[in-house]
Amino acid sequence: MTTTRERILDAAADILRTRGVVQATTKEIAQVTGVSEPTLYKYFGDKERLLLAVLRERVPGPSRLTVRPGEGTVAANLTELTRATLDFYQRSLPMLGALFADPRRMAAHREAMGVHGAGPDKAADGFAGYLRAERDLGRLAPGADPDAAAALLVGGCFHEAFLRYYAHGPDAEPAPRDRAEALTLAVLQPLLPTG
Repeated sequence: MTTTRERILDAAADILRTRGVVQATTKEIAQVTGVSEPTLYKYFGDKERLLLAVLRERVPGPSRLTVRPGEGTVAANLTELTRATLDFYQRSLPMLGALFADPRRMAAHREAMGVHGAGPDKAADGFAGYLRAERDLGRLAPGADPDAAAALLVGGCFHEAFLRYYAHGPDAEPAPRDRAEALTLAVLQPLLPTG
């Protein structure tokens, strides 16, 4: 049985994917779901919290992965994180793209995301934390810079997702696994211990 919260998330995901966060309204999401706006706010508090729930629960991404330092290989773990991040950006770009064209809405969104401890400035944190833990376990070189490596991987994922969306639109196929592997290895090779 689908709960009201799940119905709201499903409707919000569809509306946000087709209309984007700037044009989508909570009124529209409530109407499609068959609930009142106060009911929607009871579950999510505000539009940004609803957006965060959609991004975390309805869009594939790294928040759905469990990668543990010291288990498996660093390359395999990092490839999974990279692949999930590629998928996340490719699916979320249509939702968030119009924010860039509306400075007032962008500022309000940035402020709201900050209140919720979220936002694109947090994207590399998971990668950096994972790489830092692997470095501390000796599986990466002692001089490895987890923050720089994380920024390169996240930036590469965003760029790749943008190009796929630009070339093929919202129905673009997800990036193939070998693309995630190539991005991972390009960043990981210099971080590996020598000798």
